[in-house]
Amino acid sequence: MPKAKVKLLIVDDDPSIRMSLSQILIASGNSVRSAVDGFSALIEIRQEAPEILLSDLNMPGMSGFELLSVVRQRFPAIQVIAMSGAFSGDGVPPGVAADAFYEKGTGVDSLLQIVRTIAQMERPPSSQHPNTLAPIWIPRNGRDSCGQAYIMITCPECLRTFPQVFGESIHPIYETDCVYCHSLIHYAIVHSTDPTPQTFQRKPGTEIPTPLSIPDFG
Repeated sequence: MPKAKVKLLIVDDDPSIRMSLSQILIASGNSVRSAVDGFSALIEIRQEAPEILLSDLNMPGMSGFELLSVVRQRFPAIQVIAMSGAFSGDGVPPGVAADAFYEKGTGVDSLLQIVRTIAQMERPPSSQHPNTLAPIWIPRNGRDSCGQAYIMITCPECLRTFPQVFGESIHPIYETDCVYCHSLIHYAIVHSTDPTPQTFQRKPGTEIPTPLSIPDFG
């Protein structure tokens, strides 16, 4: 059996688009996987990095804009094709961290040509993924409205921020799962010398986690 031309990961919340694009690209001799949103895509990438990522821009949960910015920062060797029906033309929309753009509905031939062109582009070699045992250092924020000590953690994988309550026992390294992409995070706490604690309020019916602003890559 001949070797697949390119390993692709398709990300789109529309199942019919995922299926049709997968069939087209597989028929062209490529190896194709798919994901329903940005968080699922990050899980797929951690399992096996594709050579080309083809992602929709407007998706619930983690949008394609956020996903592509994370991929550009965390996995620079992956070639990226953004796709959307909300933009027109061949150029990459401003602020989208992609190597190429595919306008949905413009035909299969144009997509296949973009994939062939992108596959031939030079990319920097993929750096070693940071050692998961190396902790990120986080300042201790204080206590919440219930009197429990907490910190704010920024996930190094999806770049989202969420609060984490921890006990009074002292450990050199703590671990938790990201509430968004479920990746394992190891962290150590920098104890503040500020005697005035900060607090955050837990309001019934509201979600505590808030997304971190994603850097705008040109």
